[in-house]
Amino acid sequence: MADEKDTVHYKGSEGGWGSLRGIAEILVKEVDRPAVLDTLRRQNKAGGFMCVSCAFTKPAHPHAFEFCENGAKATIWDLTSRRCTPAFFAKHTVSELRGWKDYDLEQTGRLTHPMRYDPASDKYVPCEWQEAFDAIGAELKAIDPGSAVFYSSGRASLETAYLYALFARLYGHNNLPDSSNMCHETTSVALKKLIGSSVGTSVLDDFRLCDAIFFFGQNPGTNSPRLLHPLQECVRRGAKIVTFNPVREKGLESFKNPQSPIEMLTPKATQISHLYLQVTAGGDIAAMMGMIKHVLAAEEKKWAEHKHHVLDVDFLQQHTQGFEEVKAKAEATSWDEIERESGLARADIEEAADVYINAHRTIAIYGMGLTQQVHGFQNLAMLVNLMLLKGNIGRDGTGISPMRGHSNVQGQRTVGISEKPDLVPLDTIAAQFGFEPPREEGMNTVKTCEKVLSGEVKAFIGLGGNFLRAIPEREKMEAAWTNLDLTVQIATKLNRSHLINGKVAYLLPCLSRTEEDIQASGPQKVTMEDTFSCIHGSVGKAKPASKHLLSEPAIVAGIARATLPPRPDVKWDEWVADYDLIRDLIETTYPDEFHDFNQRVFTPGGFYRGNSARERIWKTESGKAQFTVPWNKNAFGVDDAPGRWRLITMRSNDQFNTTIYGYSDRLRGIEGTRDVLLMNPEDIEAAGLKEGQVVGLASDAGDGVDRQVGGLAVTPFLLPRGCLGSYYPEMNPLIPLWYHDEESKTPAAKSVPVRIVA
Repeated sequence: MADEKDTVHYKGSEGGWGSLRGIAEILVKEVDRPAVLDTLRRQNKAGGFMCVSCAFTKPAHPHAFEFCENGAKATIWDLTSRRCTPAFFAKHTVSELRGWKDYDLEQTGRLTHPMRYDPASDKYVPCEWQEAFDAIGAELKAIDPGSAVFYSSGRASLETAYLYALFARLYGHNNLPDSSNMCHETTSVALKKLIGSSVGTSVLDDFRLCDAIFFFGQNPGTNSPRLLHPLQECVRRGAKIVTFNPVREKGLESFKNPQSPIEMLTPKATQISHLYLQVTAGGDIAAMMGMIKHVLAAEEKKWAEHKHHVLDVDFLQQHTQGFEEVKAKAEATSWDEIERESGLARADIEEAADVYINAHRTIAIYGMGLTQQVHGFQNLAMLVNLMLLKGNIGRDGTGISPMRGHSNVQGQRTVGISEKPDLVPLDTIAAQFGFEPPREEGMNTVKTCEKVLSGEVKAFIGLGGNFLRAIPEREKMEAAWTNLDLTVQIATKLNRSHLINGKVAYLLPCLSRTEEDIQASGPQKVTMEDTFSCIHGSVGKAKPASKHLLSEPAIVAGIARATLPPRPDVKWDEWVADYDLIRDLIETTYPDEFHDFNQRVFTPGGFYRGNSARERIWKTESGKAQFTVPWNKNAFGVDDAPGRWRLITMRSNDQFNTTIYGYSDRLRGIEGTRDVLLMNPEDIEAAGLKEGQVVGLASDAGDGVDRQVGGLAVTPFLLPRGCLGSYYPEMNPLIPLWYHDEESKTPAAKSVPVRIVA
């Protein structure tokens, strides 16, 4: 491995003065607006405003400043003084705006008026709300409901998501893809099958009890920085953190708490990871197999010598199925194969396994490094295997914990946003609203794209997000998108998806969560679910960016009223007038998780909706937690070949999903550009390239389709040999639509087969 001094890197720690400078640089643009400072003061506190950025929990006892650098950026992004008005659209054609960069589109500011696309002038023109609702309703009534798709990003509230899902089913389909299809759908599929719960089993209190934490493919420094506070506390009380990640992420190396004056005034930072192993992209299956192999060997040795167990044999006998098969597979797998496929040395894997062996309570945290792989399901199955060995699911201080990215992406699935009808209480909904919901499985993101390409999708409604920028096969998808009869985008700011339109197209601006939402019954509150399955209330206090904005529930209800015939049990006007009534509906549909919903909205730390696997109730086919024998040696989707590289797409700490806040990836030492190709220095030399040389990447998936991205400056970076890194979403055109996890259909963006075009 090359020395870090020969690569771009960040010399400081995560947090510290660098984080404060990052906040200060964006604050100075809007610091004269009292709403910004007031919202930050109230952010992630009971009775306050819940951040629209990551899904990390909101503690019952918050810090004075319970927001991170990225959370502050997201809040100020919402509360900007810039406005994207009809006058702006009058100056620019949509075709012209397609040439703008993502950052420049968003810097136009908050959308202020409902807009209709006018094909004759190629411009957006203002319209009235009812005009938009009536036109959208007419288009939806003219097509087969099964040819319409209702997409949602992870930002809408539980109340909005519930109404949106109800609207879809009243209309006649389960075509409810959401942003989880692109990131953690592998979690929903794998954990549901293996432990009977589609979400993680840990809660915040578990971090106060655990002895070890294992990270796989997750970057808290960029994606969930407030997690670094409990990680720092874990390390200080003696817990050990082991990280498996191809990329050395600063947040898992060292952290300096910017809320601690003592830490800020001293040079020393907290070392987070006890052991940091740069597994090759797609090599986690082998790495975990090596750990399991070593744990089993330690069990055999300890029992032979001391008649004590390393494994939790009582748990294995009472609560699991399939252990012997996995044991046999591990024993039959050679260390040569494990080292070759993981890119790690046996001694390092055994050292990591010893940490696991010596820990009484262990938490496993993972991110899209595991889920966004062709064999991502097997990644999670292997992680479940590892955790089951010592009974590390269903005890305090333990658990398997996916770190969800978007603020309410998990919650939307909880209240009905799902293309899978078996995950929704349709019988309850049928009785509740007096209709027969559709029972056919709907379209997820990949299926939506396939049917857009085939012409079977006629209408698309986007509740937030930047769908066309986030998906694979961007060029092909954008070309097919213009054949849709109807496209509707509900948004706060302009993005590229708003510039690729169907034959009839509307851009509908909504309130942000930061803003005051006044309806007929008075000010409203909304709710969301964090990654630990806790529900939190949120109240916006800022003045809306425009008097012409509507709330998301009001927009959903407006379209639904214009589309559907009246029903006595469906009271759109009443629900929009008082969101308490929507929460009553959620409670009726999901009584176990949401009992006394309105009374518990502002519970400090949120109220926990429960998790069967945490109680060791396994809602699986066998009634037990399931061990799984892997059927692949790595998670890569194609075989290795000469000249074929594994591309890892990544986000900078100056972006959130497709939202680009700026051009500073401070935590990797990259400034002023996103057009980079990160390579190990030894690979640069072996490939005959030079630092700064501009190259392109071409898809090498073996399907004969020409997919290329150019203009990338070769940049030395500390990556495993054979791996490349570059930014999402710019690299999405290189990902074939078919290149996804086999079980969940999650696009496999974390080891994309490419070749370098010099």
